[in-house]
Amino acid sequence: MPMPTDVPVIDLMLAVPNDDTSNFYDFIRPLLMDEQSRQMFKMPAQYMFKDLPKVGKRDDYIAYTLEKMDEFNIEKAMLGVDEGQYETQCEAVKKHPDRFFASYDCNPNNGMDEVRKIRRLKEQYDIKSVNAFPSGLCPQVSLSDKKWYPIFVTCIDLDIPFCPCVGVPGPRIPMEPQKVEHLDEICWFFPELKVVMKHGAEPWTDLAWKLMLKYENLYYMTSAFAPKHYPKDIVHFANTRGAEKIMYAGYFPMGLSLERIFGDMPNVPFKDEVWPKFLRENAKRVFKV
Repeated sequence: MPMPTDVPVIDLMLAVPNDDTSNFYDFIRPLLMDEQSRQMFKMPAQYMFKDLPKVGKRDDYIAYTLEKMDEFNIEKAMLGVDEGQYETQCEAVKKHPDRFFASYDCNPNNGMDEVRKIRRLKEQYDIKSVNAFPSGLCPQVSLSDKKWYPIFVTCIDLDIPFCPCVGVPGPRIPMEPQKVEHLDEICWFFPELKVVMKHGAEPWTDLAWKLMLKYENLYYMTSAFAPKHYPKDIVHFANTRGAEKIMYAGYFPMGLSLERIFGDMPNVPFKDEVWPKFLRENAKRVFKV
């Protein structure tokens, strides 16, 4: 029942900090309608997080990140890469392939240009997943929209998972694009597509686990949630019929410190046999790490 201390962790959502995050959320700014979101928050969902991590000025942010990973027994972590952006993370993936692997946050509004970009990033960085923030795109693209179809086919061709945010988004933007019910048709029509839910699926977690039971190709990661707040029905599903489906993902440094995450983690009531699958084995298998 207690969290094992001898299982090296694979973290499916981590970032290398930097000393300038002033424009990190500019992509979502056109969607923000209320003045508080536009002016007062360092991140558009800051109202949900009590204490954002304070990293401070560092001479070498990659070295600092590796030190924090070692401190918390994180063997490997997934970082976002892009062309002309996230230079430090791109460098980290290139220099430390034993510790970091890459993902890409896509935008289906770009049509076939996005397909070609995904293929280039696979060649350059061996990306292990294509991620999506349907509510955060401008314009938004519902998971029910056929604009995603070229992305799905590309993921199938490259044998990498598609990882969309699902559930009510933290920022004050419309939730319709991320309704969990949209995954039903996606998983049905694209049975070769591995889909990994991000960011909680709340308040539709009962539907999330029901769909995971229904579809072999649907999974769940715990990104952006402190372990104290992991949905109870997701934990129960992992302990019963879903041990192969649930994977750990953090949220450092975007919203949670590793101290907070791994301070909470021992209190999660996973069964002994679930812990290694949750912390590493499922991620290793699904993302081919």
